[in-house]
Amino acid sequence: INQARISPINKPPRRHSPSPRFRFTRIDSLIINTGRNLYPVISAIMVLFRSGLITCLLASTSYAFAFKPTAQSPSFQQRGATNRAPVNLNMSGGASVVPDLKAPAAMYEGAVAAGAAKASGSWSKIFKLGIAAGCHIGFGSYLAITVGGACPGIAEANPGLQKIIFGSFGLPFGLIMTLVTGAELFTGNTALVTAAVMEGKTSKKDLIKNWVASYAGNFVGSLILAYLAFKSGTLGNAPASAAIATAKCALPFETAFVRGILCNWLVCMAVYMASGCASLAGKMVAVWFPISAFVALGFDHSVANMFIIPLGMMRGANISVSDFLLKNLLPVTLGNIVGGALCVMGLYGSAYGKWFKSKEE
Repeated sequence: INQARISPINKPPRRHSPSPRFRFTRIDSLIINTGRNLYPVISAIMVLFRSGLITCLLASTSYAFAFKPTAQSPSFQQRGATNRAPVNLNMSGGASVVPDLKAPAAMYEGAVAAGAAKASGSWSKIFKLGIAAGCHIGFGSYLAITVGGACPGIAEANPGLQKIIFGSFGLPFGLIMTLVTGAELFTGNTALVTAAVMEGKTSKKDLIKNWVASYAGNFVGSLILAYLAFKSGTLGNAPASAAIATAKCALPFETAFVRGILCNWLVCMAVYMASGCASLAGKMVAVWFPISAFVALGFDHSVANMFIIPLGMMRGANISVSDFLLKNLLPVTLGNIVGGALCVMGLYGSAYGKWFKSKEE
């Protein structure tokens, strides 16, 4: 029996298969590190996408629960009671529900009506609503710098992804606040009010009033929010705001002008499409894609720059007031006017309106 026992010392060693050895190249390491850095960003995007999808579904289907007054049956009327119609819960959309998206021709007519309404406001009203719009766009730029401007690792490993993040989180929500609340944004007014003038719904005098008052209000609101953002200290020591402001003021006049055209082409397309949507969800979708696209592409928005460049100057950017006004704001503003008035409304006005047509046509 003792001889049959095998001592642990004499026990033959267990043979293990040799473990494979991997040799990581620089590309493999870069992919792994990029994946680790992107995981929290992708998780955040998925959470926001899921929340936005639920909100859009609720907003787009809320019309189904409409209160519809119906006539009261005579058998239920009591002596001395007032003839008030009860309110019943109608569980269907009904024939009176406004379509969520207008037809192209009706969309243009709605944009003209919106421009005429904006032009009819007083100087003080447009100026006050312009301040609100400047603050809204400033908040959007503030968020873009805070989130998209604070990703140096992603910008180095994947510049395209960083541009998408910079464009997606910020300015879209600023424009949504502006459109939903009826604030006066100069860049959008270059399209809407111009269309109203070309269709004979308002005068050139009212156009100048609207443009000047909204532009001044946007400037004041942007400066107020830039100062508050600077004093809040939320940006810490991040150099993004100063770097962005310096780069914008270093552009040649022609380059800034062209970027202003391309920028407001997309911005006014967002405003134009949102004006044809009845639901909040439709307006959000119409705004999000063009606005995130123009930011990711690196175009220049005059009202956004009213916030970004002064904030960068407050945070140490070597930019003078004349550099800000003459090298960036002037060419970008001129480009925004061309992009909104001609590139957007010029095309749809000639197709659905009276633009460039003789009286006989």
